[in-house]
Amino acid sequence: MSITKDKMQELVSENGKNSEDTGATESQVAIFTERIRNLTDHLKVNKKDKSAQRGLMLLVAKRARLLKYLKKNSLDGYKQLIEKLDLRK
Repeated sequence: MSITKDKMQELVSENGKNSEDTGATESQVAIFTERIRNLTDHLKVNKKDKSAQRGLMLLVAKRARLLKYLKKNSLDGYKQLIEKLDLRK
C-alpha cells in the first residue's frame, strides 16, 4: 500500500524544483496522489478494511488543503499540476 523509495524519488524529481525537494507543495501533492491511488486499489479488493478507509479520507483531505494552498499562491502551478496528475476531470 505504501510507495517505494524509488517511486517517491521519481515523483519528487518530476514534480519538485529539484530531485531533493520533498517539501515542495507540488511534490507532496504528487506523493499523496500516488498513495491515494494505491489505497483505492487496495480498498477495491478489501472492502471492509476500515483503517485503510480512514487513512484514505485523511490523505484526500490533506491533498485538498495543499491544492487549495497552491491555488491561492500559484495559480499557474496549480493548473499545471492538475493537468499532469490527471485530477479534476
